[in-house]
Amino acid sequence: MMDIIKQNFIDARRILDEYIANTQNWENLEIAGNIMVTALKAGNKIISCGNGGSLCDAMHFAEELSGRFRDDRPALPAIAISDASHITCVSNDYGFNSIFSRFVEAFGNQGDVLLAISTSGNSENILKAAQVAKDKGMLVVGLTGKTGGKLPQLCNVELRAPVSDYADRAQEIHIKIIHSLIQYIEIKMGY
Repeated sequence: MMDIIKQNFIDARRILDEYIANTQNWENLEIAGNIMVTALKAGNKIISCGNGGSLCDAMHFAEELSGRFRDDRPALPAIAISDASHITCVSNDYGFNSIFSRFVEAFGNQGDVLLAISTSGNSENILKAAQVAKDKGMLVVGLTGKTGGKLPQLCNVELRAPVSDYADRAQEIHIKIIHSLIQYIEIKMGY
């Protein structure tokens, strides 16, 4: 039993090492960070979304910016699409594939950024939100895994976790990317 558990840590380290070794990942992370910093400096906001564990990551990203990451600093405008009444209302009236796009349609503005999180890159409600964001003149940062799916086609920049058998490995990379983006934003914003 413990061999199986230990293998999880070995696999996680292998995926992390693979991510670190790919220089394109660092270039894309810098591009994504600069997109977000530029938006925030211009008075815009970041909206994040995802399903399941990715929604938890989207919420974590937003609360670390609007709340606090490591040190005190002014609040930054970021919000996750996580309001249960909005999600259930839209899901009931328009279908689950519209839960994020309706929010982006209502609250997204030109110059805002959408952080769209999908480990497969193929979640229909994420794809629809990214399309609406693009149509509104927002910039889209995609956080994906596996092959990236369809989402990269709708993104200004994609941050992709290395291919793995299960979504949890991608999510482990995603949280490291999220924390790195937050720290990058804080440094570039002068905090």
